[in-house]
Order: sequence, then C-alpha cells, then structure tokens
Amino acid sequence: MTEQESAVKAAIEGELRLLDPEVRRSPELLGSLLHPEFHEFGSSGRRWDRASTTARLPVDTDPHRYVVTSEIQGVQLAPDVVHLTFDTEYNGAHAHRSSLWRRTHAGWQMYFHQGTPFNPGGA
Repeated sequence: MTEQESAVKAAIEGELRLLDPEVRRSPELLGSLLHPEFHEFGSSGRRWDRASTTARLPVDTDPHRYVVTSEIQGVQLAPDVVHLTFDTEYNGAHAHRSSLWRRTHAGWQMYFHQGTPFNPGGA
C-alpha cells in the first residue's frame, strides 16, 4: 500500500468511526477524532465547532442510529491532509458530505466537515 493509499484509508476509517453511535456518544472517543480547530457547516445549516460538537453529539445521538454511506472516496491533498467526499442517508434524509482530515501527533483528525442536503430523485 502506498503512503497516499494509507493516508486515505486512515481518513476513511476515522470518518466511519465518527458515524458509529458508540463513538458519537463518548466525549472521549469523539474528541480524539476531532482536531482542536475543528469546524463544521452541518446539513442543518448550522455552524459547529469542536466544543459544541463534543457537547451536543453524546447527548443527541440515538444509540440505535444507523447511517448508510455510499460513494466514499478520498484524495491526499498534501502529506498531512486528506479530502473525503461521500453521501449519507439517515431516516430518509440524504446529504452530500465533504471532510478534511489532518495528520497530527495524535493521529488523523477531522479538521473540517460540511453536509449539504439533497433530494436523490431531484435534478
């Protein structure tokens, strides 16, 4: 496996862990995957930072939450930066998703995330 493939794989693994209800309900596990400067433009239209995300998700995540992901792909933009794109479906809501992952002394961490709602039957 090349260094680029390894970096993309690590970012994808981190992304999938962040979708896991067990990780989302644990402030410690969640915090380990979010960069200290993390920020997000959510599919709700709200803006989130690391503190608001680590406070909100453990309380708001349904332990039986199941998100379907599709078309996940990534590209290494720099030695320590990976960009991922994919789609999700949760409770009938669809979103295009994009995230930036940075390699830090603590490992790969999500630096930025954006979710944009879409209608799969729309043009």
